[in-house]
Amino acid sequence: MAASRSAAKKKPARRARKRAKVFRGAALVEQAREVVKRLRLEYPDAHTELDFRGPYQLLVATILSAQTTDVRVNLVTPALFERFPTIETLAAADPAVLETIIRSTGFFRAKAKSLIGMATAVMTRFGGVIPATMDELVTLPGVGRKTANVVLGNAFHRDEGIVVDTHVTRLSERLGLTGETDPVKIEQALMRIVPRDDWTMVSHLLIFHGRRVCTARAPAHDRCVLATICPSATLV
Repeated sequence: MAASRSAAKKKPARRARKRAKVFRGAALVEQAREVVKRLRLEYPDAHTELDFRGPYQLLVATILSAQTTDVRVNLVTPALFERFPTIETLAAADPAVLETIIRSTGFFRAKAKSLIGMATAVMTRFGGVIPATMDELVTLPGVGRKTANVVLGNAFHRDEGIVVDTHVTRLSERLGLTGETDPVKIEQALMRIVPRDDWTMVSHLLIFHGRRVCTARAPAHDRCVLATICPSATLV
């Protein structure tokens, strides 16, 4: 009886998730080159899907995009920028008013605090001008390396790094570009194998593909332009 109860308590062994092959050396560089080449042909208009005009609007939109979709942010920002059209007006914003406008993006209290803090810092430390360097941007409340990369690459057209979001993380592993799981380490790995001129674009390409084809739950291998070079295509 004791043995029977012990057996009943045992849970089925969890099947280990299969990991895609990670390329090395020259093969890794060639894989990265081919991925960028094919995705450029597939998505010639790849771009950030946040609506913005200028560095101020993009910085605000990117802070709001945490834990929500670009679609949701784009629904909120027109009213936000009508009410707070400049960094100066945002710095002086009533938190309650700002929270009401951005409520649907989630974590609205924390985001409102970050937005007002960011705007105040820009006014007091940078004369009301959004800074255009990584070192300066990451000192602003609510701004980490990912957000700074978005602003630098898309508002200032400076390739200072690679944006690593959930799509870039997922596709980098599936395509065998890196076995790293930490966003900072993924960025470093990609920066070593992707030409600097492509650092901003490679994020757009991977995000476009991740949203449309290589989704988290059901990658569409049958209509994927990378299927013939993707190690994970053989794991399903």
